[in-house]
Amino acid sequence: MPRSSTSPTPNATAIAAMAAPALVELISKLDHEIVHLRRQVAWFQRQIFGQKSERRLPPPDPEQGVLGEDFAGVPDVVPAPKTRVAGHERETKSGRGQTAADESTLFFDETKVPVETIAVPNPDIAGLTPAEYEVIGEKVSHRLAQRPGSYVVLKYVRPVIKRRDTQVLSCPPAPVGVLDGSRADISFIAGMMVDKLAFHLPLYRQHQRLRDAGIQVSRAWLTQLMQRAVMLLEPIHDAQMASIRASRVLAMDETPIKAGPTGTGKMKAAYFWPVYGQQDEICFPYYPSRAASHIQEALGLSLPQGAVLQTDGYAAYAQYAKKLGLTHAQCWSHARRKIFDAKDIEPGPAGQALEWIGALFAAEAHIREHHLTGAAKQAWRITHAKPIVQRLFAWIDKQFEQQGFLPSSPFTGALAYLRERRAGLEVYLDDPDVPIDTNHLERALRVIPMGRKNWLFNWTELGAKHIGIMQSLIVTCRLHDIDPYDYLVDVLQRVAQQPASKVHELTPRLWKIHFDSNPLRSDLYDITKRRNHASE
Repeated sequence: MPRSSTSPTPNATAIAAMAAPALVELISKLDHEIVHLRRQVAWFQRQIFGQKSERRLPPPDPEQGVLGEDFAGVPDVVPAPKTRVAGHERETKSGRGQTAADESTLFFDETKVPVETIAVPNPDIAGLTPAEYEVIGEKVSHRLAQRPGSYVVLKYVRPVIKRRDTQVLSCPPAPVGVLDGSRADISFIAGMMVDKLAFHLPLYRQHQRLRDAGIQVSRAWLTQLMQRAVMLLEPIHDAQMASIRASRVLAMDETPIKAGPTGTGKMKAAYFWPVYGQQDEICFPYYPSRAASHIQEALGLSLPQGAVLQTDGYAAYAQYAKKLGLTHAQCWSHARRKIFDAKDIEPGPAGQALEWIGALFAAEAHIREHHLTGAAKQAWRITHAKPIVQRLFAWIDKQFEQQGFLPSSPFTGALAYLRERRAGLEVYLDDPDVPIDTNHLERALRVIPMGRKNWLFNWTELGAKHIGIMQSLIVTCRLHDIDPYDYLVDVLQRVAQQPASKVHELTPRLWKIHFDSNPLRSDLYDITKRRNHASE
């Protein structure tokens, strides 16, 4: 929220004594302060009472009542529809009511969730012998329960034998774990990583949960497990980053993170630079600053022919695109936000601009609903979106020609923002592979601010780098509808066996093709599976 600096206003006597130039300067200064104060008041009112999203909402249904409206003449309860049933009328139950009443309806995946069966005795047969009654069926209901902890200790019993003929002792070796000499099963390592990075549960909270479950381990042990596991996964992350660099259309942004102490009691300000590829893959490279040189470090200097880089309004991206001769696409969501922020100052003109931008997003909604691709997608944009864009920018040019707004007005700044980026905002009209905005990237990088609210900072820069590696794989799993737990259990066991030339097959996108149908499991999975079969 911008702040305005105010200075004491001269009294009436001082104003009367002012010369004309000084008076004009004072009026201009006061106008500037009034605009900023109005903007602040509008922002605070919107935070408390108003709409925070710039998305254009449809007008309310005129037939829909509102709080406090007079409902005279309207019945309080609408009678349910009735059906004729032999000799009487029966009210028809809604589908929702039927679902709620049917306690046997499954609300969970039987292949993943363990089920404990409890037999409920029938008090009506108390004192009767089995010959005196007959069980003709059963009714089943389910209740969701929770144990104090979901941890299990696997006890491997290895017999030591001595052959009678040779007197030789032998004992089978202990099962080989993913981490040599570690007491942690692969299921625990994967679960710990998913809890921390997918569900934002810091290691110190996981340590508390372990302690409450009766498991005594040190917090440092958890940290070491995390570091060693991430080191195994780093080659897979690097292969995924190479796949992203090979994309023709890229989206890139930056999001802050605190990593490493400064020595003065504070943490260093650093950044993740998420990069989203054309095949729904994302990586979160970590760099210690927001310097423009990090873009080149992340993307390199050899992108595919005809590459397009889509970003927000940060000038460093434009410099990089110009250096490599790339097409630099801009984001319409950021442009819409600029207009929306000025809506309370200039509601009429801003509302008109938002209507036009809303029509552009409506055209994209039609493309998604009808699954248009390639030439059909481009033709729809040219026919239905391009005329709107041309009309919008012609209107913007007219506003500047008329000079109808103060130079200090937020609305003037918003219009200037759009006009300066017109070429980048129009890229998507002629390239069907370029989206209208970077919202797909914004949604994917949301895990960073969500995690930041839980673990607050990274004690070391290496820890921040590891966060980026793991979030790259877990978020990409989500994008490809892969369970991150199943994925990590498999690849942590498989990566040591995979040839270096084929490590790219372990990235989530290719793993789903090669290994998803028959993933490697932990011993705990086999025990649970045998137990479930035995109970059946």
